[in-house]
Amino acid sequence: MSLNTQNSMSNNSFDFKEILNTYTAYWKWFLFSVVFALLLAYVNIRYATPKFAVQTQIQILDEKSSGSELDMFRDLEVFGGQTTKVEDEIQIINSRSNWVEVVKELGLSTKIYVQGNIIESELYKNPPVKINFIAPDSVINRANLNFFLTISSSTTFGYTEQEDKPVKIYAFGKNISTPIGDIVITPNVATLENYRDKTLRVSIKPIDDTAQSYRGRLQVSSVDEYSNILNIQMEDAIQEKAKDILDALVRVYNRNAIEDKQIIADRTSNFIEERIANIATRLSNVDQSAKDFKTEKGVTDIASEANINLNVGVANQQELANARNQLNMAASMQEIVQQQDGYEVLPTNIGLSDPTIASTTDRYNQLVLERKRLLKSSNEKNPVIVNLDQQIAGLKRSMQSSLSSTVNNLGMTVNSLSGQQARFNSKIYSAPANEKALRDITRKQQTTESLYLYLLQKREESQIAVASTSPKSKIIDKAYAVSKMPVSPKKNIIYLASFILGLFIPFSIIYVKDLLDNKIHNMHSLEKYVSDVPVLGELPSIGKKDEKLVVKEDRSVLAESLRIIRTNLDYILKTKKKDGKGNVVYVTSSVPGEGKTFLSTNLAMILASTNKRVLLVGADIRNPKLYSFFTSGDIDKMAKPSRNKDAGLTEYLYDNTLNVKDIVNPMLVHQNTIDVIYSGRIPPNPAELLMSGRVEDLLTEVSKAYDYVIVDTAPLMVVTDTLLISDYADLLVYVTRAGVTEISAVEFPLKLQQEGKIKGLSFVVNDVDASNLGYGGKYGYGYGKTQKKWWKF
Repeated sequence: MSLNTQNSMSNNSFDFKEILNTYTAYWKWFLFSVVFALLLAYVNIRYATPKFAVQTQIQILDEKSSGSELDMFRDLEVFGGQTTKVEDEIQIINSRSNWVEVVKELGLSTKIYVQGNIIESELYKNPPVKINFIAPDSVINRANLNFFLTISSSTTFGYTEQEDKPVKIYAFGKNISTPIGDIVITPNVATLENYRDKTLRVSIKPIDDTAQSYRGRLQVSSVDEYSNILNIQMEDAIQEKAKDILDALVRVYNRNAIEDKQIIADRTSNFIEERIANIATRLSNVDQSAKDFKTEKGVTDIASEANINLNVGVANQQELANARNQLNMAASMQEIVQQQDGYEVLPTNIGLSDPTIASTTDRYNQLVLERKRLLKSSNEKNPVIVNLDQQIAGLKRSMQSSLSSTVNNLGMTVNSLSGQQARFNSKIYSAPANEKALRDITRKQQTTESLYLYLLQKREESQIAVASTSPKSKIIDKAYAVSKMPVSPKKNIIYLASFILGLFIPFSIIYVKDLLDNKIHNMHSLEKYVSDVPVLGELPSIGKKDEKLVVKEDRSVLAESLRIIRTNLDYILKTKKKDGKGNVVYVTSSVPGEGKTFLSTNLAMILASTNKRVLLVGADIRNPKLYSFFTSGDIDKMAKPSRNKDAGLTEYLYDNTLNVKDIVNPMLVHQNTIDVIYSGRIPPNPAELLMSGRVEDLLTEVSKAYDYVIVDTAPLMVVTDTLLISDYADLLVYVTRAGVTEISAVEFPLKLQQEGKIKGLSFVVNDVDASNLGYGGKYGYGYGKTQKKWWKF
């Protein structure tokens, strides 16, 4: 099974107890962190300036129902159909311009603090002094200055711009030169004595910065999603100050809204005045056009005059027809009279209106009839007939003269009546065009006049409405304290947050440390990655002054750990034993310094303590360290054959004349008897030397002569020496060092075992911290306990 597979299997298993043990091992740090955090919380609460919540409530009035002066202009569709948006009003209330006005109105940019032993308190109502500026407002509004005052007496005070500098004495009312210009400080007699010999700090900040600071502390919220009622709240250390600020803010908001409405109303009124003047001129021009038209056309009332002309024209037409008839009859009569040569009767009652002609015609006809009657009994020469002829001729001449005069008169009458009829017809025919033209003029006149009257009405309404302009909001509740208790600092929350923070800091450190940790720390952490390979045990970390070798009846933690390893070793060797004794144990590691020589030496010692025959072989011929464990005065090197008394493993492999007994060194170490074969001199070709067949001969021989053969070999990941002789091992103990050996290094021997290059693999963890020993963190033997420093985990 690969290491990645093992890792995935181990990650799928959640061991809560293990995780809990990981953190409870550092309980002292958790306790210290929590106590320290709670102490800081207490100090913060003790010296923090308490803040109180102050709230006011207003209702935003809708434009349609507020009785605004803008209502009168909705007929012009300038402001019609608009409603107040609460979200917009919230932004307007908390606008920077409003806050600048509030700061100026209340003088919030200048603050006076009285200093205490640790903290200072702001004086809002009735401060002991009043600051008067001589510099212009444009300079003061941008000023940033701090200075200190010390009340010396009722007439003098000390002034300095730096707290630790000597003060200069001034009298109240005198000019003081400052970086922002001269200032004059006057006393408040009512409260001056209460602050004698106390230090006051005067802070002058730019108005824009002060406004921005208060703006960030304001909270404006709607009571409900569809409600026009707003809650305006802020927190401050002085309740009265917060109340004044909120009331001033609402006041400024309403005042600005009214001013905005008045500006709009004034602009609209000016617009109306301009339009009235313009329309008045237009109206005068239209009236003059109507006058000029009637004068030019000579009409007053076109409809009446057209009716009169029509009636008169009809009468005139009748007269003209009668005159023409009279003229025609008179002309016909004149023609008859002129064409008549004899004595014939003339027509009578032809309708001529002249009575003279009618009477003459009757007289003429009577004479003609009389003549004809007389001719029946007489001739034309009869004097009576001659006399009648003379009378008839005279009457005929008289008739011709009358008819000629009548024809002339009737002709003149016809001509006169025809002219009159033409004039009447002209007036009648021109009446529609004149009426149309006059109607256009009248329409313009009426339209202009109605607009003029409308604007005059709106001007009067505007004047009335501007005089009664209403605010934009209605104050439901003036500013009041939400609670008598301060809302800040919140003790319970601060203590709870400090407690959580006190737990979180060490927890996060341990978590990050564990998250970034890629080292082996104890037997249990190693077993999670090598679940199919046995872990024989773990060795505790020892100090520089501690003994490196265990003694025969040692009761230390090191000795007990070695006994556990020995027990597990015996069990594994018994299960693997087939041919021969199966007692050859290799001890190796990844790199030098992980404790393989330390383990092999002490393992040999603990095995020898059971009266077993043990041989310790130093097979790390490149970097031999075995001899360093047997230089103590308590080690007795027993007698050795005189021949090649310093020979070791390398000499044995080089010299075929040497036997095993020539290189074995019997020793008495702390009452334990063991045999040791040192590595010998470092050869120039260690790998080729280990490939010699004498290695197998050596191990075969010693495995029969000893109960245990412990072979200290070279590190696996550094050189190939151990792999060259791995076939002769019955068990390979791979040493890892806690806090040094990386998890990735463990994969190397596991891979070698999977490939069949090594066999009988097992692990031991060396240099394990006392707090990480065993599954529960400590073995708890009670032997060899050491007092650990309080600052160590």
